[in-house]
Amino acid sequence: MFRQAKNIDSAFRQLRLFSILVIISCCLISCYVIYNCYKSTVAVQSRIYILANGKALEAFAGDRKENIPVEARDHVKMFHTYFFSLDPDDKVIQSNINKALYLADGSAKRVYESLKENNYYTGIISGNVSQEITVDSVRVNTKVYPYYFRCFATEKITRITTITTRSLITEGYLRNVSRSDNNPHGFLIEKWNTIQNKDLKTENR
Repeated sequence: MFRQAKNIDSAFRQLRLFSILVIISCCLISCYVIYNCYKSTVAVQSRIYILANGKALEAFAGDRKENIPVEARDHVKMFHTYFFSLDPDDKVIQSNINKALYLADGSAKRVYESLKENNYYTGIISGNVSQEITVDSVRVNTKVYPYYFRCFATEKITRITTITTRSLITEGYLRNVSRSDNNPHGFLIEKWNTIQNKDLKTENR
């Protein structure tokens, strides 16, 4: 009888041990499945499909920190392109300036108002002058916030009888703001200042 009791007790211990092992195994498998599902979900969410020319192209979303230098340089380039690309048409000038002022703070607006008061834009319209800008390079220091930048560009001013080439160097800081249709990169130029804007050469047409 005692032997039978011992056998029952031993069988109960073995069953309990087996049950514990099964439960632990189930927990480990469940954790592994949940982890893999989470990884798969994150991977799927990071994929972006862009429709171009009727074809769906796959792109991958990345951390903004990786793209800050690229986006910052393009933001500065866009601002200078809008601000300095002028044609003898009041609507074109106003459209470009409005686009530029969305990308910068009051420092850019003060420069615009100063040029307007000095009849700079009126002179462009009345003299049939076209002004183009080519941004040669933009240097951005992303180690310190707000991000300091320096822009090197070349202006080409086409008048009726001459073409003038100018060297333009500006500087300022970039502050993070919310992205929008008017400001796709989510930066705002602050303390914008012109370091150099001098004539390089003038050619007769």
